[in-house]
Amino acid sequence: MRKCTAAGRPGSGTGMQYVFPCDDKGLYYGWGLPTPMAKKKRRVATKPEEEYEFIPPEFDEKEFILKDLYATKVFIVVTILAVVMGAVGAMMYGIDPDGLWKFLGIALLFLVIIGMKEFLKILRFDPDLLESKTMIGNYILFLFLALGVWILLINL
Repeated sequence: MRKCTAAGRPGSGTGMQYVFPCDDKGLYYGWGLPTPMAKKKRRVATKPEEEYEFIPPEFDEKEFILKDLYATKVFIVVTILAVVMGAVGAMMYGIDPDGLWKFLGIALLFLVIIGMKEFLKILRFDPDLLESKTMIGNYILFLFLALGVWILLINL
């Protein structure tokens, strides 16, 4: 065992040297277990990163407004269709509330959802111009609005 020395705490002003037992590799034997001494951290020079400058794409306000108006027109058509189909479902339920008509009304609602794109094409709307999330929103709107109208008309 040899004796290693270490300087006192920086800034303490004492400048004391500490002496402690260590082996040839610099391992400290404090409680009888070898403990590595602290080494200075190597500081790696960081490479200057390239600065990324965000360039916003050109925004065509007229195209955005026209596309939004088109989506709104499709939304209004889907809303009117949902109210009509809710009334049809309520009439089908009114024929025989305990019979098979209520299940046929619900099946009819889902068939209209499946065929909604074709129905919109008949009305000269192109659903392919809309985003898929907009059409999914229209399908969900149709289902819940039609069921809501159906329930309201049943309870009248």
